[in-house]
Amino acid sequence: MEREGTISQASKNKGRLKIVLGFTLLYLIVEVIGGIMTKSLALLADAGHMLTDVGGLALALVAINYAERKATTERTYGYYRAEILAALANAVVLIGISIYILYEAYLRFLDPPKVESKEMIAVAAVGLVVNIAGMLVLRKSSGESLNMKGAYFEVLSDMLTSIGVIAAGIIMLTTGWYYADPLLSAGIGLFILPRTWILLKESIGILLEGTPKDVNMAELRSSILLVEGVADLHDLHVWVLTSGVNAMTAHVVLKEGAGGKQVLSALQKHITENFKISHTTLQLEESGFKEEQTHP
Repeated sequence: MEREGTISQASKNKGRLKIVLGFTLLYLIVEVIGGIMTKSLALLADAGHMLTDVGGLALALVAINYAERKATTERTYGYYRAEILAALANAVVLIGISIYILYEAYLRFLDPPKVESKEMIAVAAVGLVVNIAGMLVLRKSSGESLNMKGAYFEVLSDMLTSIGVIAAGIIMLTTGWYYADPLLSAGIGLFILPRTWILLKESIGILLEGTPKDVNMAELRSSILLVEGVADLHDLHVWVLTSGVNAMTAHVVLKEGAGGKQVLSALQKHITENFKISHTTLQLEESGFKEEQTHP
C-alpha cells in the first residue's frame, strides 16, 4: 500500500512539474532572443540561470519517472543513476556558462554598450509573471516532498532574479548608467557558480559510491553492535543509489547460540527505522567464519 501511495503522489507532482517546466523552457527561449535583440547581458545571464532551473525541474521529473520503473535483469538497481549522470552533465555545462558570463561582464565593464532598456524590462516582466505562476502551481506540493521543495525554490530564485533584471533596466532607463547591466550579470554568474559546484561535487560523490551525508557511519556501526545477538561487524558499506535512496551491505557475526532469523529481523527493523537507509543486504556469519575482509 505504501508503494502505491508513493506512485500516486509522484504522478500528481509530475503533472505540475511538466506545466512549470513548459512555462520555464518557453521563457528561457524568449529570454535568449530578447537578450540578443536588446544587447542585454543581464538577460542572457539570467537565461543561463534559467537553464540551471530548467535542468533542476527536468531532473525532478527524471527522478519521478525512473522511480516508477521496475528493475530488470540487466539493470538490477533500475535506472536510478540516470538522474545522477544528467546532474553531472548539467553541472559541467553550467560552470562553463557561468565562467563565460563573468568574462563577458568583464569586457562590458571596460566598454559598456547601450542597452535597449524598455525592451529588457518588458522581457523580464514576462519572466516575473511566469515565475509567479510557477510558484503558485508548486506551492502546495512543495510541502509534500523534498523533490518538489527543491523545484519550488528553483522557481523562487528565478523570480528574484527577474526582479533584479527589471531593477537594472529601470536604472539604465532613468539614469543611462549602463554599468548596471554587466554588474547584475556578474552577480547572476556568481550566484550560479556556488550551487552548481555543489551539484557537481554531490554528483561525483554519488558516482564514486561515497557515503551519504545524512548517514553517520560511526553511529550506525556502534548501534548495530548493540543489537541483541550481534558479536561483531565488518565490511560495512553505505552508498547512494540516487537522491534520497541509500543502500547498505554488511557482514554480521552472530553470538554463539543466537538465532539468525531473529537477529536479521531485528537488524533490518533497527536500520530502516533509525537511519536513512531504504535497502539493506546483510550476510550473517558464525563466530570463527573465515573470509577475506575488504573493509573493517
